[in-house]
Amino acid sequence: MAEDNNQAAQGQNQQQLQFSLQRIYVKDISFESPNSPAVFQQPFKPKVGLDLNTSSEQVGEDLYEVVIKVTAQVSHAESGTTSFLVEVEQAGLFRIAGLQGDQLDHTLGAFCPNVLFPYARECIDNLVNRGSFPPLMLAPVNFEAMYAQKKQRQAEGSDTAQ
Repeated sequence: MAEDNNQAAQGQNQQQLQFSLQRIYVKDISFESPNSPAVFQQPFKPKVGLDLNTSSEQVGEDLYEVVIKVTAQVSHAESGTTSFLVEVEQAGLFRIAGLQGDQLDHTLGAFCPNVLFPYARECIDNLVNRGSFPPLMLAPVNFEAMYAQKKQRQAEGSDTAQ
């Protein structure tokens, strides 16, 4: 009986959750200021358009790449001319074991992007600063809410498809 308990404990230890960040890197980066230098000769009245997407894929055994793509287009509020366009794909490699199904999907869709976002935010701010524009500090993002909305849309889509 003690052997059975010992074997069960070993089986549980093998299935324990393992999560580690292996690497954080920029996958793609772009900064454009198509109306320079004219954009610097008028008062800066920005209108910010922001687009944010996440994706993930398995790239090895228990190894997943998660990518946050952030695109910010800033234009002059009155004239509509583009001041700058910045796009960053911030990525990370995560080793995740012991999670399956919805738990794994939630980790890849909400938790991992939360880890990566501060890096994307800093990268965008740095690029904008190098373009000689005032800092663009993006507000924190609630990836939990984004994930919940995505799941709700998927559920509604599958309900209407049936």
